[in-house]
Amino acid sequence: MWKPTEALQMTVEQKRTLESWVQAGITPQRMVMRSKICLLAANGHSNNAIAKELKTSRPTVILWRKRFKEEGLLGLSEDAPHGISAQRLDARKVRSIVDTTLQSTPDDATQWSTRTMAKELGVSHSSVSRIWNAYGLQPHRTKTFKLSRGKHFVEKLTDVVGLYLNPPDKALVLCVDEKSQIQALDRSQPELPMKKGRCGTMTHDYKRNGTTCLFATLNVLDGTVIGTCYPLHRHEEFLKFLRKIDRETPRGLFLHLILDNYGTHKHPNVKSWLKHHPRFHLHFTPTSSSWLNLVERWFGEITRKRIRRGVFKSVPELIAAIEEFIRLNNQYPKPFVWTKKVEQILEKVNHCKAVTDTLH
Repeated sequence: MWKPTEALQMTVEQKRTLESWVQAGITPQRMVMRSKICLLAANGHSNNAIAKELKTSRPTVILWRKRFKEEGLLGLSEDAPHGISAQRLDARKVRSIVDTTLQSTPDDATQWSTRTMAKELGVSHSSVSRIWNAYGLQPHRTKTFKLSRGKHFVEKLTDVVGLYLNPPDKALVLCVDEKSQIQALDRSQPELPMKKGRCGTMTHDYKRNGTTCLFATLNVLDGTVIGTCYPLHRHEEFLKFLRKIDRETPRGLFLHLILDNYGTHKHPNVKSWLKHHPRFHLHFTPTSSSWLNLVERWFGEITRKRIRRGVFKSVPELIAAIEEFIRLNNQYPKPFVWTKKVEQILEKVNHCKAVTDTLH
């Protein structure tokens, strides 16, 4: 519980001035709000009651009560002194904040926070925050990446991107991959539904009810998906899936499959089957380049929309949810459109390699 607040002390003249500011039609709304806060505080209203009546926050009420108590009417104006702002910092101090953020880390952490930086350089944390925003600095965030070191990177990149941007005639371009070890997770307690003012909640712990492996192929032309689940992830299952693709795609069309370098895709039995099915043509992405396979983008969609927050009491229940998602996807398919050219990708990759080589 907070301590009861005392009435804000002010003279009769100060009260009349505040009332005139509130009543005047030309007073800025921010000054009207501050004046109302002080007038209610002078009448003995609590901080919570003032915040509720004026539809503002309790810290805002406390701030302007304190300003008035310390500096009177002047404390409510924009010109009142209240610490060092980012606008008052000279260029040297701003540059110091930026350089320190980019070139160093604190002794006890892997990245700076606004408060640790403020303490280190003797400025306010709000000033650090404004400078970071102005320079686009976000020390708390990080992204993952990996450069392909494959010997045939450029050749394979050109091959795959060429299929996206200039697909062959009388052929379908299909992106194929497997999403393995999808867990059927059941929460230990029932989740609480979302309601006004509160998001939905679910327990952090769960019960594992088994796994399945989703084999899927994305039609680059129209966004439809052929998918099925198998308990294992071997070349036998991959052959079954190739036969399914063969059955469910139009006859008379060549099939160009984009897939990764997983061992099951190059198994001798798979190669033997492909020799007897000449309409299948396999195109392998470079090593460490799963981002080139558009079906990975679709895997992100099903994970985010259906799997991650799903509750499944058994593997068949999980498989049924996956199949339903595929069915609905194919009712209203939306293709992912590839736009980057090979030259643009290589320019970015070469720049990244140059930077990493310099750092090492």
